[in-house]
This record gives sequence, C-alpha cells and structure tokens, in this order.
Amino acid sequence: MTQVLQLTFANALNNTMTLNIADPKANLSETEINAAMQIIVDQGIFAKDGAVFNIKKSARVVERHVTSFDLDI
Repeated sequence: MTQVLQLTFANALNNTMTLNIADPKANLSETEINAAMQIIVDQGIFAKDGAVFNIKKSARVVERHVTSFDLDI
C-alpha cells in the first residue's frame, strides 16, 4: 500500500495548491505537519499570479492499494 502526504495551501486570490509527498514518515504528528507547513508559508516559496500561498488549508495522508492482474495478451 502506498501513502502520499498531501499538504494544501491557499493564497489571497483563493487559489489552492497541493504538495504531494510520497512515502511520508510513519506516525507523523499534527505538530510536525503544522511546523513543516508553517516553514513553507514563512518562506513564501510558492506563488501564482503574484500571490504567495501563505494559508495552511489542509493536510492528509492518502493510502492507495493497487491490485494488478496478469492478462493473456
């Protein structure tokens, strides 16, 4: 099962962007995630149309399970 940590930010223009981080550390705490998102906000790293993504909107871990089947082709 693969996991992705999705961190979503917003800007003053009400645009959102999501960072997808593959295979996040197990047992991440809300404190750790909050701190990491705050660093991104404080650094003003990402922007669109001149508006910096400076609002922490949401964070979640998404798990994905894929089952493949061998086909006679």
